[in-house]
Amino acid sequence: MPRTILDIHILQTVPPSNLNRDDTGSPKTAVYGGVRRARVSSQAWKRATRTSFHSLLDSSELGVRTKKVAEAVADRISALAPELPEATAWELAAETLRAATGSKIEVPARKAKNGEAATAPEASYLMFLSGRQLDGLAELALEGSKSTDDVKLLKDFLKAKENKARARQLVDSKHSVDIALFGRMVADAADLNVEAATQVAHALSVHAVDVESDYYTAVDDRNSDAESGAGMIGTVDFNSATLYRYAALDVDALHHNLGAGLREDEPSTAPTRRAVEAFLEGFVTSIPTGKINSFGNHTLPAVVMVKLRTKRPISFVGSFEKPVTQGETGGFLHASCARLAREVPDLEKAYGVADSGNTWIMRVGEDTEPLAGLGSEVPLDELVEAAATAAVVRLEPSA
Repeated sequence: MPRTILDIHILQTVPPSNLNRDDTGSPKTAVYGGVRRARVSSQAWKRATRTSFHSLLDSSELGVRTKKVAEAVADRISALAPELPEATAWELAAETLRAATGSKIEVPARKAKNGEAATAPEASYLMFLSGRQLDGLAELALEGSKSTDDVKLLKDFLKAKENKARARQLVDSKHSVDIALFGRMVADAADLNVEAATQVAHALSVHAVDVESDYYTAVDDRNSDAESGAGMIGTVDFNSATLYRYAALDVDALHHNLGAGLREDEPSTAPTRRAVEAFLEGFVTSIPTGKINSFGNHTLPAVVMVKLRTKRPISFVGSFEKPVTQGETGGFLHASCARLAREVPDLEKAYGVADSGNTWIMRVGEDTEPLAGLGSEVPLDELVEAAATAAVVRLEPSA
């Protein structure tokens, strides 16, 4: 059965920066093709992408990942029943979450030991729930407690098999866009896990890199002219690189995770389309914020290539297994584009996976000229719209 997969390939040049640090504070690296490369972890770029959704989607379509999940549900309980004491809302929320997820929701031992008053219970690990799931749990808590401060009423209510099943169903439906895209793991209830619809590769430089160190000083503003020396000295590691970034979006899996449309007046594929558009724009334009105040490395990609596939995702990172060397006048972008222009058609022809008419390219600058003709050349907004439309059209027969 044909699949609906969007492959996103990006070339982006980043100046001196430290986008993603290791445990020593140095930029992450990896050996590929026998040489040391700059690396930005998939987790860092997924976080940046997810953060960008706040400006691309309505808050009702997003989730929250937190240990303070009882507090999140309690806030909704308090909004619905403001007469209830805050501590009661916390208890009702915690009890409902225990039934729904099987997780321990308790006041953290460190806080209980210190005798801190009025502390909300927390989960022992990050839990990822959509806004609509949190709303549903709050409503169920009030239904079971009859909107009173009697937690025992709720406990008895949730002991009933059908009510406990309702609680679990509330957290296993109406997933947010970010949960549908990036997945969710519930350690105490594997049946509530959500398989991610998106795979994001670690970004790698197309060339070898060296890590450099910036020695800096800071002056004490209240020092007099007679007081020489710095108030603070230190070092920060950095590198600069032309990165190859790649992600694969399984649109069929995304549509399954999201389910039908939220409103009766919209097509069942509408949430999927919004999610595809948000991911494409968010992934392309976002950047991890590590040390960004120190380096101000706010760049955008020079090349974005999106391909709609029907069999399986395909990364072109192998084009750079042999590290790119700088051109005669410097830079790596032109040689990287030439490498892709030569190897992508060869790879697709060898495996019979070329899909003419389903490649869109946005490119900026004369160094990207080698990629001319590999697909429909459009600005980013048109690329996003065209790729999302083509993907959703394939869903409609089964929607």
